[in-house]
Amino acid sequence: MSKHQDVFSRRRVRWANRWHARRAARARPATGFVSQPEPRTIGAYARGKQLVAGNFLFAGHHVADPVASIWQIDTPTPEFAAELQGFAWLDDLASLGDHEARKRAQAWLAEWIALYGGGKGPGWTPDLAGRRLIRWINHALFLMRGQEGDDSFAFFRSLGQQTIFLSKRWLAASPGLPRFEALTGLIYAGLSLTGMEEHVDPAMQALARECADQIDGQGGIPTRNPEELLEVFTLLNWAAMALSEGGRMAASEHVAAIERIAPTLRALRHSDGSLARFHGGGRGLEGRLDHALASSGVRATANMGLSMGYARLSAGRTSVIMDAASPPTGLASANAHASTLAIEVTSGRRPLLVNCGSGAQFGEEWRKAGRATPSHSTLQLAGLSSARTGSPRKVGGVERTLLVEAPGDVRIQQVAEEGVTGFVAGHDGYVGLNGLTHIRRIELTVDGRDIRGEDTVAAIGEDEQRVFDQALDRTALQGVPFKIHFHLHPDVDAELDLGGTAVSLVLKSGEIWVFRYDGLGELTLESSVYLEKNRLKPRATKQMVLSGVAMDYATRIRWSLAKAQDTPSAIRDLEVEGPAGLR
Repeated sequence: MSKHQDVFSRRRVRWANRWHARRAARARPATGFVSQPEPRTIGAYARGKQLVAGNFLFAGHHVADPVASIWQIDTPTPEFAAELQGFAWLDDLASLGDHEARKRAQAWLAEWIALYGGGKGPGWTPDLAGRRLIRWINHALFLMRGQEGDDSFAFFRSLGQQTIFLSKRWLAASPGLPRFEALTGLIYAGLSLTGMEEHVDPAMQALARECADQIDGQGGIPTRNPEELLEVFTLLNWAAMALSEGGRMAASEHVAAIERIAPTLRALRHSDGSLARFHGGGRGLEGRLDHALASSGVRATANMGLSMGYARLSAGRTSVIMDAASPPTGLASANAHASTLAIEVTSGRRPLLVNCGSGAQFGEEWRKAGRATPSHSTLQLAGLSSARTGSPRKVGGVERTLLVEAPGDVRIQQVAEEGVTGFVAGHDGYVGLNGLTHIRRIELTVDGRDIRGEDTVAAIGEDEQRVFDQALDRTALQGVPFKIHFHLHPDVDAELDLGGTAVSLVLKSGEIWVFRYDGLGELTLESSVYLEKNRLKPRATKQMVLSGVAMDYATRIRWSLAKAQDTPSAIRDLEVEGPAGLR
């Protein structure tokens, strides 16, 4: 599609959304609830307190105004405005649940209806309407308690109008999470509201098709974003439970998708209960993953092989997760990272090695930095990323850069030897640039106390060796430089030891790990950042960096990460993090 056609298509979608929104505003309203699903969205008490105090933290931006309504504050970015319009913040106010929280929620709901209920404003997109309907229905008792008849009538009228809008526009939502949100919202509303029952069967059928199209045989999604997969899984669970409570059974494709996703999410779960952070995804809200898995009723364990392209090792209290597949392609790569063969390591309740994460909430420059290979715990060659981006283009109305040069041949083989399990993987992301393949071997001892790694860059075939020779000539035979990054979680205290040949790592639990290496290279301890959602700015942290130069057709460097001998295998880790707030 040309740039002109793309612009025209987006304008046509916006026009159709506005037309159907205003048409829906004239439709016959719902008059009450047939049934109301149990509230399943869970908010944060601390964030509810901040909202009541006038601290609005959305999409990485903080706006403070203790007097203004949430609809009167200046929205710094479209993403900030979208989070307001989706009403997910209603979960936080309901979690707080006191008189002041209810007063704010009721006032802001009434003001939204007055300002935008006629089909105006930025919130009339299918995904935001679906998200909003779910929250309004979930928290109806919280919202309607003590309200007058006129307020109740306006509430149900708006619910009915948004349901009619969704029934006409869900197909305009982008495939993936936005469309799952739209269809789940439509099912919720059709089951709950008087006069809206006719929308349930078409929405069920559409959701079944989306499950078949978007959830692959590994239980993965095209973006390979673990947190997005959790969001999809949660929506499918909610829809299935709402249907069951309404006396219906979810379609077989819907149920099968839940059954495929559950083992994949278990494989992407670190030992502390959080998700691996890859391809724009975060760790997930605390407890959200375990709650979703328990609610699904699926008891299947983690897959033995790859799960959505990720490989997992687990022993004792230690988990290791590696990105062992090619990055997403096409439109699905709009938020993809150059993270092939990157690892994350968690010990008990404490993250140890991490990837920097998505910096999208801190602005475009941070977003670009977070996508690059140096922001991941893997090897980088010649100062380049293993995947490169193309020219900016509009994706879902937002300007994004897609991956156009990325590893196409990523291979992995399981390793099983006495006392250890592991895998050997390799990718060709640098072959076209300097002829070198990155090969990474990771092993974990059966007691979870020792991780052994080996990174190799090799020119394997004659063609690759010619390309490598040319790369050497360009450097005047000085070699192709490489760096292996190991990013540390901000809670890890790190110190160079043994004359710069080792790093001692102390976790908040009291565990001590020691990093060592063997081979030609230099070990340094450098600054890094941890890009975390619900923070006002990036968190400072450190990274261990092994630097070297590839002079031959094969260059290898070995390293290990092991618990200190005097560190017990199990520690009572009782320290609790403070509540999330403005940090």
